[in-house]
Amino acid sequence: MMKNLIISFFLIGTILSCSTGKKQKPAKVVGTASNNVMPKVTSGTLERIENFKSKYIDSRLIDVWLPNDYSSNKKYSVLYMHDGLMLFDSTISWNKQEWMVDENVSNLLAKGKIQECIVVAIPNNGKYRSSEYLPQKSLDGLSSELLDKVIQERLAGKTISDNYLKFLTKELKPYIDNKYSTLSARENTFVMGSSMGGLISLYAICEYPDVFGGAGCLSTHWPMVYAEKFSAEENQKITDGIISYTQKHLPDPGTHKIYFDYGTETLDSQYEPYQLRIDEVMKEKGYTNSNWETNKFEGENHSEKSWSKRLNIPLEFLMGTK
Repeated sequence: MMKNLIISFFLIGTILSCSTGKKQKPAKVVGTASNNVMPKVTSGTLERIENFKSKYIDSRLIDVWLPNDYSSNKKYSVLYMHDGLMLFDSTISWNKQEWMVDENVSNLLAKGKIQECIVVAIPNNGKYRSSEYLPQKSLDGLSSELLDKVIQERLAGKTISDNYLKFLTKELKPYIDNKYSTLSARENTFVMGSSMGGLISLYAICEYPDVFGGAGCLSTHWPMVYAEKFSAEENQKITDGIISYTQKHLPDPGTHKIYFDYGTETLDSQYEPYQLRIDEVMKEKGYTNSNWETNKFEGENHSEKSWSKRLNIPLEFLMGTK
């Protein structure tokens, strides 16, 4: 009797909790594509593609930000940004932070500091975020045992960043160029992200140098994996892989721009030794301060709040009017 009574109370409590009008907290995954709440912007407008189909990756929503004076009578550069649900509206993001993309871009446009542009925001799919963003070919030199460990421990069982870039370049970009009034050439096409999004932005400009003219890589996650799950020797081999890949595949510095930065707190505190190695590669490949920039931000951590404070810097470097 008592056992049945306890079970009844439990079931009633469960039903009541499910029937309330309170919004459930989103899963703590950066920018999951399952979030169907439309972000609110303070300037410009957002247009949403609800279910963009792809033969390469999972279908997902896409948000396209247009400036206030958007007109089909003008032509616009295009900035493709990863982790798309973290860009505009902190009220719908899992950590209540945002890049403030609409505010930053609008402010620079109003001052005439960057090219007229639109922003294409691409959410990741949650579980396979790292699978989509970790540069696939940087793993080519690993032993089969270490490769399998990386795939299982970091990539949820599969590597799909090559397919993600095929989706971006062969499906999404043609759609955007067809629907919107864009300047579709390389010199007007940019890609940007942070952390793992910084890695895939670098990978994009290396793999598709004829498509992207500039890449913004903020707080790039050079360690690639969760270091605590690997030995020191394994971590060394994994990070050597991305540095070796970059050395072999950087695009022509005469026609491309690349931006890097990092902070000194939280996860960003790990990045400087790797970034210094990449900086040497950039110099070796002929990059100078006219087409490459690396900035260190003392006291800044690994968060959208930090990236929003300095977003104007990569925007002006990559898309500046001077």
